[in-house]
Amino acid sequence: MNKRARLEGYDLIGDVHGCGATLAALLEKLGYHQRGGVYRHPRRKVIFLGDLVDRGPRVRLAVQIAYRMVEAGEAHIVMGNHEYNALTYCQPAPSGLGRDWLREHSPRNNRIIRETLEQYRDHPQEWEEALAWFLEMPLCLELDGLRVVHACWDQALIDELYRRRPDARLDQAFLVESTAPGTRAFKILDRLTRGTQMPLPLGVAIHSGDGFTRRSFRTHFWARSPQTWGDVVFQPDNLPGDLEQRPLTEEERARLCHYGLDEPPLFIGHYWCEGMPALPTANIACLDYSAVKFGRLVAYRWSGESRLNADHFVWLRVPREEQVRPQPCEIDLD
Repeated sequence: MNKRARLEGYDLIGDVHGCGATLAALLEKLGYHQRGGVYRHPRRKVIFLGDLVDRGPRVRLAVQIAYRMVEAGEAHIVMGNHEYNALTYCQPAPSGLGRDWLREHSPRNNRIIRETLEQYRDHPQEWEEALAWFLEMPLCLELDGLRVVHACWDQALIDELYRRRPDARLDQAFLVESTAPGTRAFKILDRLTRGTQMPLPLGVAIHSGDGFTRRSFRTHFWARSPQTWGDVVFQPDNLPGDLEQRPLTEEERARLCHYGLDEPPLFIGHYWCEGMPALPTANIACLDYSAVKFGRLVAYRWSGESRLNADHFVWLRVPREEQVRPQPCEIDLD
């Protein structure tokens, strides 16, 4: 029997969002090849940053590739907010909660998951197996000197998660609790899979190029002493008017957390960056480059370095047939 060569590092891959064919092509570019139905590399493994599902035309393929790699020990994965959304959308609420489903079947939520459900419509058993796998995904990973979370590494909340769930995975009780605003489980799920957001002033909205209207903006967590909204905004859309100069209030500043330069390398997705992949800090890489929105599917080849290097990004532009432009709609998009 051939022994596997010594592991040289990890290839971390950002939000796939149903671009399954591009994921296969990116793995090939990274030197992974299918053997026994699983993409494998002789000296490296993959870490997926979550959000395999929704939006794109090859959701089933993306899930199959990642699932087979994880099951074969060729990859790890953390849960994204879209896997969490799918779990709660598809699970009936226990009696006494005053709702039919853990995640409301509202027009907004219906729209977000519609493409995924359509692609699994004729494969109900496969969808049930995918949901069971989503529940097994940890919310964060720490291994071999790196850290991984879908949206935000908040050490205090991660410590709390570890106390309750040492494997960082949800159980049924935690899942149900996490759907109730105001609970600790809700705060942990919300922060780790969605990050922090600041509400815009009353009557102000961002009209994005993708056709959606948003009434809050996404913020990052690596500014040591942020003073203004512009110091923490982290999204492609500019803030309207002169809001970037608006001072942060003490209440707004208290919502934020801070990931310092002395912390281990951290990899996140979630924030639909645009343009050429770049590092926001020397020890943080965001790998979500809007793959399904005319962007790139991005990986980072990590080989143990404590300070990251932008030359280690590897990406493919997503071809037109795997891109989806949402129709204009007055909603906030997760």
